[in-house]
Amino acid sequence: MKKRVAVIGAGPSGTAVLRAFQSAAAKGAEIPEVVCYEKQDDWGGLWNYSWRTGLDEFGEPVHCSMYRYLWSNGPKECLEFADYTFDEHFGRPIASYPPRAVLWDYIKGRVEKAGVRGWVRFRTPVREIEYSEKTGRFTVTAHDLVNDQLSSEEFDHVVVASGHFSVPNVPEFPGFRTFNGRILHSHDFRDAVEFKGKDILIIGRSYSAEDVGSQCYKYGAKSITSSYRSRPMGFKWPANWEEKPLLQRVENKTAHFKDGSSKEVDAIILCTGYLHHFPFLPDDLRLKTANRMWPLDLYRGVVWERNPKLHYIGMQDQFYTFNMFDAQAWYSRDVILGRQKLPALAEMQKNSAAWRAREETLEDAEDAIWFQGDYVKELIDLTDYPTFDVEAVNKTFMEWEHHKAENIMGFRDNAYKSIMTGKMSPKHHTPWLKAMDDSLESYLNESGAPAQKSFAKAK
Repeated sequence: MKKRVAVIGAGPSGTAVLRAFQSAAAKGAEIPEVVCYEKQDDWGGLWNYSWRTGLDEFGEPVHCSMYRYLWSNGPKECLEFADYTFDEHFGRPIASYPPRAVLWDYIKGRVEKAGVRGWVRFRTPVREIEYSEKTGRFTVTAHDLVNDQLSSEEFDHVVVASGHFSVPNVPEFPGFRTFNGRILHSHDFRDAVEFKGKDILIIGRSYSAEDVGSQCYKYGAKSITSSYRSRPMGFKWPANWEEKPLLQRVENKTAHFKDGSSKEVDAIILCTGYLHHFPFLPDDLRLKTANRMWPLDLYRGVVWERNPKLHYIGMQDQFYTFNMFDAQAWYSRDVILGRQKLPALAEMQKNSAAWRAREETLEDAEDAIWFQGDYVKELIDLTDYPTFDVEAVNKTFMEWEHHKAENIMGFRDNAYKSIMTGKMSPKHHTPWLKAMDDSLESYLNESGAPAQKSFAKAK
C-alpha cells in the first residue's frame, strides 16, 4: 500500500512541504500520496489577507493576523526561495521591502508552477488526530466546511505546518473592563486609518509593536505611546512617540505606568504575541512551547522525538522564514522517504539539549540571527535543497538591523543584493512613509504613478 502523508496548513510552511515532495517526484523519486488540509479558501497562510476579525462566515476563528498597508519588515533578500527567485516570478528585480500582496503573490507563484494545488483540500480544518500504536498510523478527522461534513482518513505520517501567529496571547490589565475607548489585540488590527487623530497606547516591544505603531504614525495618529515589560525598543522615534515602562492600570481613559507617569489614550493595542495552539492534537503529540529560537522535543527542530512519524515545520521564533521552512520541509521529506536515518531517542534529545544550551547564551538579535543561520545551513547540508550563502543572508540581516537603528521610519527605503541571483535590488519608487497604496500593482509600477492595470508575472 502506498504511503500517505497529511500536511496541516497551506501557508509558507505547508506549501514548502508540498514543493519538497513535488521536487523529489520531478527528479524521479516515488513519493507518498500527500493530502494537505487548509482551513482558509486559498493558500498562503497569514499572507492571505482577510478583512474579517473574530470568527469567519463558518464560525471558525479567523487565521489572518495581517493588516492593510502591511509591508515586509525585513529584506525580501533574506527570505527568498533558493529554487524560485523573485526575478523568476516577477520577470525583473523588485525593491527589497514588498507589501503583503506582493509576497502573497510570490508564495503562490512557486506552488502554482509546481502544479500541486490538487493536493490541497481548502476550507477543511482538521478537528482531531489520533495515533494507533497497533497499526502505526494516524487517523485524521477533518471538517469540510462548505458541505458541513466530517470525515476520517488514515495516514502514515503527519506534518503540522499550521503556524503559530494566529492565536493571540491576550493579557488583561486593571481597568480594562471600564476603559472608555477601544481595546484590541494586533491580531484584529486591520486598518491604521481607524486611529487617525487618536492617542494610541501599544503594549509590547517586539516586531508587531514596532510595526503597528509605525503604521499608526504613518497614517496620522496624534500620538503613540509604547509600553514595555523588560526594556524599551530604543529606536529614534518621531517626536509624537514615547516609550514607557509597563502599564499598571487604566482609569477611564488615563493609562498609568510603572514609573508613575500617566497618559490619556483613545485606544489600546495589545502587541503581546501569540500562542502555539494545536487543539486537534492529543497531549502526547502536542508541542508545548513559548515562542523561542529552539523549542524542545523536536529533533533538528522538525521531528517529534517521542513519535518520529509526526513532524512540525516553522515552530521556531523566526528571523529566517521562507527558506528556513524550505530547509525543514526538505529534511522532513527525506526522513519520510527513508533518506535520513534517525538516531535513538536519547541521541535525539541530546542533540536538542545542545541547541537549547546554545540558545540560552544568545544575548541579542545579532547572536540569534547567526544561531538560526547555522541551523538553516545544517539542514540544507543534509538534503538536495539548493545551497545558498547563509553567511551572506546573515550579513544582510545585520545591515537591516543597522538601518533600523539609523532610521526606524526610513529603513524600508534601502535596497540589498539578492543572495540567489547576485543582482542588486532597485530602490522603491516612493519612500515608505509616502507610499500609501499597498497594492501589488502600485508597488510594481516603476513610475510611481497610479497603476491602471494588472502586471503580468513570469511563472
